[in-house]
Amino acid sequence: MASNVKVLLETEVENLGTGGEVVRVRSGYARNYLLPRGLAVIATAGSLKRVDELKKAAAVRKQAEVSAAEELAKKISGVKVTLERAVGEEGKMYGSVTTRDIEEAFLKAGVTIDKRKIVLADPIKELGTHDVPLKLAAGVEAVLKVEVAKKG
Repeated sequence: MASNVKVLLETEVENLGTGGEVVRVRSGYARNYLLPRGLAVIATAGSLKRVDELKKAAAVRKQAEVSAAEELAKKISGVKVTLERAVGEEGKMYGSVTTRDIEEAFLKAGVTIDKRKIVLADPIKELGTHDVPLKLAAGVEAVLKVEVAKKG
């Protein structure tokens, strides 16, 4: 049976907690993911003395992240990209538009976004204008304007 260990989070970990929190996780998750990436340390008496310090640092880091995300959201709001795709005789699109295609199109437009933050349930398979949500940070979301047009 896998055992649980207590770890002190150094930074915010999605679906787990924020910096300065003590959480119980599976030992394999801590050993293979959290500890090597520097996201957490084992909760010992010495490391627990740093809780207040870590909470303050995490709050400052989160505020900076939210500010940067809001700035990027403003920049994105004025950008619309057009992706051209081959279309058959009946107006049926060959292939689809994925998060990678959207990321590359915005990169060409001068806006750097992370494709992992694009919330696209299924690839786009229809021509037209689509609003694609982008989750930038906790509480900060933007909408990407993506137009899929007929090639040629």
